[in-house]
Amino acid sequence: MQVGGYGKVNGSWQARDEHWVSGLKLGRDTCEHSAKKGKITTPLFPCKLLLLNDLLPFMLTQYMHPGSVLSSLTALLWPSAKRWRLLLLTVLLALTPATIPAQQSHKDASTGLEPIRSYISAGWNTLSRSLSDCATFSDTKLTTAPQLYLPADFPMPESVKQLETRCRIQVRSLPPSASHLGASAAQSIDPPGLLYLENRYVVPGGRFNEMYGWDSYFIVVGLLRDGRLDLARDMVNNFLFEVEHYGAVLNANRTYYLTRSQPPFLTSMILGVYGAQKAAGHEDHKWLEKAYQLAVKDHSLWVVEPHLAGSTELSRYFDFGDGPAPESVKDETGHYREVVAYILAHPDVDQSLVVRKASGQTASSVAGSTYSLQVCDVARTTAKPDCTVASDVALSADFYKGDRSMRESGYDISFRFGPYGAGTHHFAPVCLNSLLYKSETDLEEISKILGHKEDAEQWQKRAEERKAAIQKYLWNSRRGLFVDYDFVHQAQSSYDYVTTFFPLWAGIATPEQAQALVKHLPTFEQPGGLVMSPHETGGQWDFPYAWAPDQLIADEGLRKYGFNKEADRVSYEFLSTVAENFRQDGTIREKYNAVTRSSETQVTAGYHMNIVGFGWTNGVFLELLHDLPAELVQKLSSEQGSSAAATH
Repeated sequence: MQVGGYGKVNGSWQARDEHWVSGLKLGRDTCEHSAKKGKITTPLFPCKLLLLNDLLPFMLTQYMHPGSVLSSLTALLWPSAKRWRLLLLTVLLALTPATIPAQQSHKDASTGLEPIRSYISAGWNTLSRSLSDCATFSDTKLTTAPQLYLPADFPMPESVKQLETRCRIQVRSLPPSASHLGASAAQSIDPPGLLYLENRYVVPGGRFNEMYGWDSYFIVVGLLRDGRLDLARDMVNNFLFEVEHYGAVLNANRTYYLTRSQPPFLTSMILGVYGAQKAAGHEDHKWLEKAYQLAVKDHSLWVVEPHLAGSTELSRYFDFGDGPAPESVKDETGHYREVVAYILAHPDVDQSLVVRKASGQTASSVAGSTYSLQVCDVARTTAKPDCTVASDVALSADFYKGDRSMRESGYDISFRFGPYGAGTHHFAPVCLNSLLYKSETDLEEISKILGHKEDAEQWQKRAEERKAAIQKYLWNSRRGLFVDYDFVHQAQSSYDYVTTFFPLWAGIATPEQAQALVKHLPTFEQPGGLVMSPHETGGQWDFPYAWAPDQLIADEGLRKYGFNKEADRVSYEFLSTVAENFRQDGTIREKYNAVTRSSETQVTAGYHMNIVGFGWTNGVFLELLHDLPAELVQKLSSEQGSSAAATH
């Protein structure tokens, strides 16, 4: 939709596009409606600023070029000063808030949190991406020129044709042999590029331009809590588009992600949007029916080979690609060389992950780069020591399969499935199977809403079968924990990990199991929230880091089983860490050091950065805050207000 405003019509200035007026009114109405409902997360003044923010680019472009775009600068027409004043007066009147009712007094208790609420509210727009914006096509993880790929079965929209000239990108269609996740030629698409999506979406942080799988669930939670149903629905519709045209929910909408998915949260997003629409008086069974059919298709990815975990009747993470993950080669410079060095320095690690060969020899089990193993004199001067090549080494094909599969899990990098996640594809994980159980119960619920009685019965049966398998293989009664299961060696993992709380969130645990799990909170609890594990490995998904998604899963799981006191405590620890760091530098990050309660990180394995944004932290902050008792919200607000005052 092209934004209009005023234009020269028959020699006089007139309103040229009613969408501009209605859009401005909608923005004002949204702010006022949210305030009346007690849901507004920003003061009205920032609401005004957000609307002006959206309006200013329009004013600076449309009024410099009040008609069609002209080729000559001398042809530019400027409205008179009187019309400028009239326009600005109209804007200010439109932004003037209605009287805020008494319900707004509830928010007065949390005025110390208004800056961070405003940051989050504005962030949904800052982090939004659209294919109408040329900047969306760049990829900071690679150095290739921007490309856009359409589904193989999708005609090129007129708007996309215009992008080739306007954004200087090349538009291609995916070949049939590489048209969907797991297709035989998907890994060989060259050059890589962005995969087409129809709607806007929110990215995790400023350096990203693609929509990610499991990040988006927590973003959607935040959008719905913040009253942004429109954007939440756009994102879910994008995922439905991915399933329909690319075969499944992807890791993200890039061609090199056509080899893997991510943790399955699609049904949770569908029910979240459906529930919000219903609460707003717009129950949409037709949309839900389409979403149901595509969610069933997406679920099917996880219940057939190669995503089956042996004979356990459980599922595993598995990337269809081979060799190094393309995005890691540039984003994690030197990572695979460091892996080789670690394995060689630790004889207790599975040495088959490294393949030794004589210089110049080739090996079929090798993928990726080859490294030289040398014997060198000890350097005693500044002169370069003499070295002799002992052999060449490379990481095995099986290592890369585990490395890629770890990235499908979302927990990259952790040592949870062996050093550097090398054994990920050998495990039935607690998180994945809890999510699939939740998906199956969600599909049962959706079937009932739609009147599909037989479907509902089948989904109930499948969920109960998965639940029984989880209890058999993943519950350790001696330790009182849910753990991952190595189906290759037929042994439970001894690696304590925060995903042990996923079965609480999914409703799998018995009351007795929940009680046992709560006793393990001290294993993970630190001053800044729950750490991923008690193991310090240098990986960002291990000690001492706390991540927003796992805070929310654990918090909601604890509350589901009545452990509200514990949930209040650990969620407050995380919320206060985020708020304290925001007060110091005005940003929200993707992860935090839960021991030092800071955003400073010392990651040494793989991806090293701590990105600003940050989509899922923003969403989780709002949801945890909503679940917190009023007195703790007041305490958090007071701490931020008093601390802020002390710094001035």
